[in-house]
Amino acid sequence: MIYLLEDDDNIRELVLYTLNNSGLEAEGFSRPSAFWGAVERRLPNLVILDIMLPQEDGLSILRKLRSNSATKRLPVMLLTAKGTEFDKVVGLDSGADDYVAKPFGMMELISRVKALLRRSAPEQDTGDYQLGRLRVSDSQHTVEVDGKSVSLTLKEFELLRLLLRHPGMVFSRDQLLNQVWGYAFDGENRTVDVHVRNLRQKLGPCGDYIETVRGVGYKIGGNIQ
Repeated sequence: MIYLLEDDDNIRELVLYTLNNSGLEAEGFSRPSAFWGAVERRLPNLVILDIMLPQEDGLSILRKLRSNSATKRLPVMLLTAKGTEFDKVVGLDSGADDYVAKPFGMMELISRVKALLRRSAPEQDTGDYQLGRLRVSDSQHTVEVDGKSVSLTLKEFELLRLLLRHPGMVFSRDQLLNQVWGYAFDGENRTVDVHVRNLRQKLGPCGDYIETVRGVGYKIGGNIQ
């Protein structure tokens, strides 16, 4: 999923049309408030961000994305009418991964979006994770603590695997519900907390690897092998 934050209706609709017709799922927003709401519900794979926006400028949004552990590695492309070298340097120094100045060609934009997605794609691994006394095999769907098998439910396994794939990243309950269960957090649902509690109990001495970040959510720290 690609998120496009652009307040010009004509540009936004044209870019969305081109992205979707190029096989790239995309959603557009005209206001930062709507964009932030969408990010809270679901993390995109890439953000295309205009600089000149109502409510909040694009560079401020970019800095917030980079300061948040859940979005700090999110690929961001700046899309703006400002095309001077100084503006480009400011944007890149603020954490942008690419910079496209208006006016631009649609085919060039698509090409650069695809290139950025390729660069940011995680390297393929074996699907096996080793953290201290915990070993998880994605391909074999097994979990071991100190060499002994641990039986997990499907959602417990998917929750653990998601955290292991992103060591150090803090996931909110909303993000975990969306990515593991496929629906949004309603403020009352305790599904994530219950599954984390059960997961910690089943992992025994390795349950402490799942850390609670007060007021935010959960993460797994340490060096994943």
